[in-house]
Amino acid sequence: MATLILRDPSHIDALAKRLSERKLPLTVSWAQGASLSGRQQRLSFRWYQDISRQLGDMDVETVRADCKVTHGVPILSGDSDGFRDSWQRSIGRFDYEGQREIVKRLQVPVTSLMSVKQMTAYLDAVHQRYAPQGVRLTDPEALKYEEEFA
Repeated sequence: MATLILRDPSHIDALAKRLSERKLPLTVSWAQGASLSGRQQRLSFRWYQDISRQLGDMDVETVRADCKVTHGVPILSGDSDGFRDSWQRSIGRFDYEGQREIVKRLQVPVTSLMSVKQMTAYLDAVHQRYAPQGVRLTDPEALKYEEEFA
């Protein structure tokens, strides 16, 4: 499935041209906002590593699944009836540990479905949960410079 982010009115004309060149029938869907940024994805994974290393009670993939179930699912469920209904019919019927295990083992997409705005809320929630526990999370600005000089 193709994905385009329209940031300028001229992008609408380019999309119309691409669509007009396609064979019909064609299904089109859209969502308001930009999709998740690569920088946000890298930051979230770095935070999972920070949390795992500093708390020592969960491996990185367990922290990742825990954050997705605890913070990501409520954010997506609040913004999408379709996501909420699908989650409740499938994974949501399991207890918390079961949900976390399913998300971990099957790599269930949660954060990858988020917009930039949703991912910002997700990262804020993760920060609010772990910073008071004394976990030093990688500073987004430091990560930006680290990537620049890598």
